[in-house]
Formats: sequence, structure tokens, C-alpha cells
Amino acid sequence: MLSAAFLIATSLQAQTPAPAPSTPPAPAAEAAPAAPLSVEERAAAAAERAAIAAERAAEASVRAAEAAERAAAVTAPPPAPAPAPAPATDKKQGEWDVTVGLGLISLTGNASTLTVSGLASAQRTTDNWIYAIKSYGSYGRSRPPEVTGEEAVSQVVAFNAGLELRGDRRFTEVISGYLLAGAETDHVKSVESRTFGEGGLGVLWWDEKKEKGRESYLRTDAAFRYANETRFQYYPTRMDLPDVDLGGPRFGAVFRYGLAQNVTFKEDVEVLVSVIGDSRMLFNSQTQLSVGLTKKLSLGTSFLVKHDSAPPPGKVSTDTALALNFEVML
Repeated sequence: MLSAAFLIATSLQAQTPAPAPSTPPAPAAEAAPAAPLSVEERAAAAAERAAIAAERAAEASVRAAEAAERAAAVTAPPPAPAPAPAPATDKKQGEWDVTVGLGLISLTGNASTLTVSGLASAQRTTDNWIYAIKSYGSYGRSRPPEVTGEEAVSQVVAFNAGLELRGDRRFTEVISGYLLAGAETDHVKSVESRTFGEGGLGVLWWDEKKEKGRESYLRTDAAFRYANETRFQYYPTRMDLPDVDLGGPRFGAVFRYGLAQNVTFKEDVEVLVSVIGDSRMLFNSQTQLSVGLTKKLSLGTSFLVKHDSAPPPGKVSTDTALALNFEVML
């Protein structure tokens, strides 16, 4: 049986056209007939030609595959852009965010005044809870101008402090229920102590972080508060006063807005309408403008208004305070 290479070679030779006849040979001389090839030689030549043909076919297949890849790259849609990474924040969820502020007023000479005020707040937010602590305090003494031959005695002009604890259970990202407890004192206003408890509903209308560090935040509260107020007159003469209770609906709102980069406007307002005993209303408002000096330090000016429609005997109903504070974020 003949080999496959011999059959392929025979087929190729059969398809090759014979060369056109040239001028007839001279009759005088005849070329000597070529020696016929053996079967083994013809099979080897045919195998060599088959190998060359197979190599060319492989090269053609490679070129066709490359052309198909280029065509697919042209017609395929561009890859979707990778999602932008979330902006990095200094505070991770679950960590305490602490702010400490300090204010100081000092006058010396013909008159003498020293007033120190401080505040501190801390907040921790998780997926289901928000914990908040707030405290404040101030103390001040003032001596009027001396009269010749007499020495004026300094008097206390500020002596107050307060502490408040709050816990919010988040039902959704917007609505939460909360419990609040606190205590405060104000000797100048004849309030020895005021302890209170509160429960209610909080609504976070929006909390947005805008470009260049600007923010916008609004939260409102609707709750019921009960407080027991013990009264004692410290100035000008010490005198015991009857205690009072108050309780009723309380409405509050906290608003923050970034006016510009590192400049923030803050407003904290609350109203308590007492329905226990005599009619009474408490209104507190604190307006603050804060300017960031560094990443951790800011300078703020605040205006505080406290109104009590039924203050202790001998006291005015409205107190105001304008302060300049340095705040440090820890």
C-alpha cells in the first residue's frame, strides 16, 4: 500500500499544468532521457511539499485569529468605569466624636471682672443607636470701681452648670425614638437644681456632606418632659424658696449649614410648655457661627437666649449671653 504522502504528491503533480511547448528541438541532436525517480524519492519529495503546505496553513490560521481579535476589540462596547471609592472620613462609624470649647473674659484695673465658660459634647453613631453627651458650665465674678477710701467687694455674676445624656434607637435612617435625662443648676437665677427626664420621637430630615467640606443637617424632636425644680435664693441674701414641678410637651430643632468652606452656621432651639401646675413656658435658643482655623481647631461666636415665663421671685424672665469660644475636636 502506498503512503499518504505519495498519494498527495501524485495529486499535486496531476493538477500542475504542463509547460507550453517551445520551439521544436533540432532533429540533429536528441537529449538523453532523465533517469526515472524511484518510489522512495518521489514519496520523500511529496512529504516535504506537504510539510511546507501545512506550515503555511498554520500561519494563515494564526493571522485569521489575530484579525478576529482585532475586529472583536473594535466592535465590543467599552468597559464600564470602576465605581469611585467612597470618600475617606476621619471618624469611623462607632467611634466617639468629641468637641471641647473654652471661653474667657478678664478685666483688671479700676474694675475687675473674670468669667470662665466651658462646654463639651460627645456623640457616637452605630447602625441602630446614637449616643450623645453634652455638658456646660460658667463661673464669673465682678468688682465694681473702687470708691476713694473704700474697697469694693467682688460679686458672683455667673454660676451655672448642666449635664445631659441622650440615647436614640434608630427605627429607620430618618425616624428614631429616644430617652433623655439631665440635671442643671443656676445659682444666680435662684435655681438650686433642676432634674429632668424626657422621652420622644426624633426625625432626621437630612444629613448631607457637600463638596469642600460643607454640610447641611436638620433634626427635630417632639417629646414629653418632666422636671423637678428646687429653688434657693443665693443673692443678694440667702433664702429658701418653694420647689416647683413642671412637665409638658417639648419641641426642639437642631440645624447646621455650611455657608462656605470651614464656615458653619448652627442653630439649636427648644420650647417647653408646662401643663403641670401654673402655666409656664421655657424657651432656649443658641445661635453660633464657627470658623475653622485648622483641621481640629475652630473659633466660634455664639448668642444664647433663655426665657422663663415664670421665673423665681425677684428674677427677670430673660437672660442673654454673647460669647467668643475656641473649640477643639478630639
